[in-house]
Order: sequence, then C-alpha cells, then structure tokens
Amino acid sequence: MLKVGLTGGIGAGKSEVSRLLVERGAVLVDADRIAREVVAPGTEGLAAVVETFGEEVLAADGSLDRPKLGAIVFADPARLAALNAIVHPLVGARSAELERAAAAAAEDTVVVHDVPLLAENGLAPLYDVVVVVDATPETQLDRLVRLRGMTEDDARARMAAQATREKRLEIADVVIDNDGALEQLAPRVDEVWRELRRRAGAA
Repeated sequence: MLKVGLTGGIGAGKSEVSRLLVERGAVLVDADRIAREVVAPGTEGLAAVVETFGEEVLAADGSLDRPKLGAIVFADPARLAALNAIVHPLVGARSAELERAAAAAAEDTVVVHDVPLLAENGLAPLYDVVVVVDATPETQLDRLVRLRGMTEDDARARMAAQATREKRLEIADVVIDNDGALEQLAPRVDEVWRELRRRAGAA
C-alpha cells in the first residue's frame, strides 16, 4: 500500500485532483469529511465537545452548530487546542481504520489522504509521497472570488491564514501545476497516477 498525502492552498484545485485520482482507482481518505463524521449526533466526539464547550454549541436539531463553535475557538488559541485535542485523535483513528480496510483489499492500493493543513501541521513524514496541487496566488484569488463568491478581502485573509506557497512546495515529492484550464489537469493527473501506481507496486 502507498500512503499519499495530498494538499494545496485554498483555490488551488485539490478537490478536483482528489476526484480525478479516485476516478483512476485511488482510495480517498478525506480528513475534513472524517472530522465532520466524528462529531455527528450520537458520537462520543460530539459528547466530548459538548462536555468541553457546553450545550450552547448545539443546534436545535442536536447537531453541532459549527459557526457558533468556530466563533468560540478561532478567537481563542487555548479553546482551539482543546477542540483539536478531541477531534484529531478521533480523525486519526478513523483514517487508520479506512487505510487498513483498503490495504486488506489489495496490496498495491494507493491511499490518498486529502489533508488541507498538511504543511501547517508538519504531517509530511506520515506519508510515503506528498503531492502538492499548486497554483499562483493570483489564480487562487481569482477562483475564490469568481467561483466561490468570496470578497477579495475575505479570500486574501483565508489565503494568508494558510502556509505559504513556498512552504508547501518545500515538502512536495510531486507537484501538480494547476494554473491552467481544467482540461489541462487530467493529463497531468494521469502522469502522476502512473507514477503512484509504479511506487505502490514497488513498495
């Protein structure tokens, strides 16, 4: 099994690359999606969050009120650390479970971990290969404003909150340049997929 860490700045096109890799046969472990699953209603994760932050972080239907929790933790590093201490181990355990299942299915499986904050959290050593989806800041900004409807100020703030482009490229084993049109992306993903399959076979 080959463990791949996939990352990229906001608006670089990481989601599109992960979709194309899954189409080609990769098994996707999506950290953001798992982070939502582990605090779904009825989970021990949600119970721990409520115990730490109080009932006011619950929506009327008993699910987690993310905007409310976000407002609490992003204003206070200690509260954010407390939330991460609950969620990160649960995400790690669930990711490992999905990985074991994928490895049991086939020896040469390529497991792609979609990890938005891979560079920020120093997670590169956890993976056999780190793939970085790269775009210029100008391209990122254009996509966030044009395609996601953000204001330019909001988009710039979101970009500034992430690792720099240089920091991401420093940890990359493979770079997928996604500055161009969408149709240019698939042939490059094909090349990368062949390389990942080769490495998985060799591993």
